[in-house]
Amino acid sequence: MSEQPQTVALSQIGQIAITVHELDRAVAFYQTTLGMKLLFRFPNLAFFDCGGIRLMLTIPEKPEFDHPASVIYYKVADLPATHAALVAKAVTFDSPPHLIAKMPDHDLWMAFLRDSEGNLLGLMSEVMREA
Repeated sequence: MSEQPQTVALSQIGQIAITVHELDRAVAFYQTTLGMKLLFRFPNLAFFDCGGIRLMLTIPEKPEFDHPASVIYYKVADLPATHAALVAKAVTFDSPPHLIAKMPDHDLWMAFLRDSEGNLLGLMSEVMREA
């Protein structure tokens, strides 16, 4: 009798890793500039809480891991206010808040910035339209 293969359906992110080169500088950026809660640190690693998903900052262990991170998009309620607050903290933006798409019931706005290590991050806001 042969076993049926189990269906795999991944549906929850537990942790995201971001490669950094200067851990102390990156921890300061994510903790102080972005206001994320530092959970714990180990040598060459730091972990933050990001709405129940763990964000891991890591020094690359091998050359093949030494590359920019994928773009992480952070949801924000008020994109213009968040943009202004980060600009006041000398954060570099590749693009200011701009309309991406008009959806049936809301507008999708985004802005893109660089972290202390040069990784691209996105800020996104779904702005509901009045009926």
